[in-house]
Amino acid sequence: MTAMLNGIAASNGIVIAKAYRLIEPDLTVSKKSIEDTETELARLDNAVKKAQSELEAIREKVKVEQGEDKAAIFDAHILVLNDPELLGAVQEKVKSENINAEFALREIADMFITMFEQMDNEYMKERAADIRDVTKRVISHLLNVQIPNPSMISEEVIVVAEDLTPSDTAQLNRDFVKGFTTDIGGRTSHSAIMARSLEIPAVVGTKQATGSIQNGDIIILDGLKGEVHINPTPELIEQYEKAAEAYAQQKLEWAKLVNEKTVTADGHHVELAANIGTPNDLSGVISNGGEAVGLYRTEFLYMGRENLPSEDEQFESYKAVLEGMEGKPVVVRTLDIGGDKELPYLDLPKEMNPFLGFRAIRLCLEEKDIFRTQLRALLRASVYGNLRIMFPMIATLDEFRAAKAILEEEKAKLVQEGIQVSDSIQLGIMVEIPSTAVLADQFAKEVDFFSIGTNDLIQYTMAADRMNERVSYLYQPYNPAILRLVKMVIDAAHKEGKWAGMCGEMAGDELAIPLLVGLGLDEFSMSATSILRARSQIKTLSLTDMQELAEKALQMQTASQTVELVKEATAKK
Repeated sequence: MTAMLNGIAASNGIVIAKAYRLIEPDLTVSKKSIEDTETELARLDNAVKKAQSELEAIREKVKVEQGEDKAAIFDAHILVLNDPELLGAVQEKVKSENINAEFALREIADMFITMFEQMDNEYMKERAADIRDVTKRVISHLLNVQIPNPSMISEEVIVVAEDLTPSDTAQLNRDFVKGFTTDIGGRTSHSAIMARSLEIPAVVGTKQATGSIQNGDIIILDGLKGEVHINPTPELIEQYEKAAEAYAQQKLEWAKLVNEKTVTADGHHVELAANIGTPNDLSGVISNGGEAVGLYRTEFLYMGRENLPSEDEQFESYKAVLEGMEGKPVVVRTLDIGGDKELPYLDLPKEMNPFLGFRAIRLCLEEKDIFRTQLRALLRASVYGNLRIMFPMIATLDEFRAAKAILEEEKAKLVQEGIQVSDSIQLGIMVEIPSTAVLADQFAKEVDFFSIGTNDLIQYTMAADRMNERVSYLYQPYNPAILRLVKMVIDAAHKEGKWAGMCGEMAGDELAIPLLVGLGLDEFSMSATSILRARSQIKTLSLTDMQELAEKALQMQTASQTVELVKEATAKK
């Protein structure tokens, strides 16, 4: 049946494909009495064989795409599946108690998991995780339900999910996953940010995608308007094929600006930089004419794995990005974990308000070994390009000074070891906490630069969780209160001869760009796919006109008044 869902346009583009539901199935089991235990044991054996062939296929695919070391994880799963102690105990339970295989498997597996988790041994704790994974797979076959696996998608699809974790998104194969839509999330949720870096269209926050879309439904995903059409008519498909073609033509026009500098109509230059998550994103930065990397989110190095990345592993990633940018600036943000980004292997306590909790620089100043390893890797890589280091979530000058002191200690140690370190590393902070914006004049005396993280600055200023749809109306980039904080930061930087950038989503927002040009922002860092569109827009703006516009906007009372003001001013163009 044809239907349409409205959501938030999170990543531009239009795509038409089959739906693939990435939803965890219900694997609840209940105890049942069985008369024919032989048939039940045959059922168990069949489920184990299916799980084994699945795991072997996944192992082979991972080996080809990600290397032997990543594939080795699945060897451990296959070993568990063939463990006579585990399976023997399940078979014995089925026979002796005349009960169903899935219940017997759950009981025995839970016993082993509890036993291994209580051991004071990291290897044994990892075995508990393997047993949990394997059990889930076998039970899914016994219950005849499918566990989705994004890495095994082999045809063009649009992924449908309640939400996508960063590790889910990292597994998506761009050759087959043409876009995605979710029930929850906003423009600044991590799934949306990843969609933009993968250059695939996304519509998030539809509230009912998983409830309305079945596996195999044909859907149109309109990432420009935030619409999802389910089982559209042939006429609508034809209409959207034309719209997709028009958008592709528009992108070709923008592409002509790839090697140009970003200058306003009256000759004022600003820097357009890209936000990236991994060295693989560099090709997008270069092909979209990025003048710098304004935010390298290093937490993706730490995610989707079972232990911390080593110093050498981090060094290789940072070196690859610095070399790839060939001397252009690269701003690397130190580890920003917490909030909605968890690391299971760090075993951090659950918090009532994780966004206001133990995260980012707070975690690094407490877990100094993790921080020192990252700083050493960055310092070693600094000689391969133009490195700028940025600390996230700084709330006080004391935090900045403490982080800087640790960096200086590690630099001194490396120099003592005879390892070369660049002498021209700029050191800055993300401004995402209102206290820091208000005290920007004092911070500007000690930092080399500011990068305004508007995603968090807006949610902290407005006291509105950016992941919560019910208060999403308060996520207001154009609110005069936000614009005044942005102005304070830019003015404070310029007074001390420093530069101010922005790496939040607001930097690539078509309505915000005229205001930010007028407020004097030096560097705009955004998803690589937004750079050429922004360059094209900035070429049409006059700095003097935008300064007047920004002055007026600062005197507005509401966000909607600001939006009207910008639309009026830019419509005259």
